[in-house]
Amino acid sequence: MSESYLRRLVRECGIPLDPLVEGVRQSSFGELERTLLALAAVDRAAARRLVIEAKDHARLASRRLAGSARADREEMILWMLTWLENPDAFPVWLRLRKKAAGMAG
Repeated sequence: MSESYLRRLVRECGIPLDPLVEGVRQSSFGELERTLLALAAVDRAAARRLVIEAKDHARLASRRLAGSARADREEMILWMLTWLENPDAFPVWLRLRKKAAGMAG
């Protein structure tokens, strides 16, 4: 069984999870933001591995998408790349990025 499959099973139970167990959620921008911010507060080496894996999966998925779905996935990839470059600066960057893009929150 893969780690991502086990993580998905545990997520489905509905209980709050440690950020390293929950991983990077990409179902919405809100979930992506919440999980990336949570990962910035835990062990960086383990969190970095999770974000790299999520970014790689997002890149693969974006190849199969078109239009606004692909644009959204590319924006999510940018968020993850920015987190990887500097997790400490990510919250400030994200606030500015969302404001510039007219995103809520």
